[in-house]
Amino acid sequence: MRGTWKQALLAEVGSQLDLSRVHFVGQVPHNIFVALMQVSRVHAYLTYPFVLSWSLLEAMAAGAPVIASRTPPVEEGIEDGVHGRLVDFFDAPGWSAALTEALADPAALRPLAQAARERVVERYDLSVCLPKWVGFVERHGPGAEGARP
Repeated sequence: MRGTWKQALLAEVGSQLDLSRVHFVGQVPHNIFVALMQVSRVHAYLTYPFVLSWSLLEAMAAGAPVIASRTPPVEEGIEDGVHGRLVDFFDAPGWSAALTEALADPAALRPLAQAARERVVERYDLSVCLPKWVGFVERHGPGAEGARP
């Protein structure tokens, strides 16, 4: 690919888009990103399996309804139909249908968005993660019984 992802998208489907309704914001400060998630009608998280991303967790925490790729890392955070919608990565018609439904009836995803926010707080909030991390380091870090030098 040459150029940016925006250029690639516009070259492929730009003539089919209502560009008055599509916003390319580029890199933004964290507080602006959170504000965008808080007003988003849906957050499409199309990803190939890698890790559970901070940006997905931020979108969930901000209360954005999420439609995401059905990949093992994403399934750690989202149960389909409970915390958001999951769609197979290469299922273009499935993505189109899920996004169209979400945009046509935003109220339908509100309970999922609320459940997603609750899941992020219960699993990934610093008050939950930090004690677990400290415990892990104390059990396995330098000076722990059986730790390697």
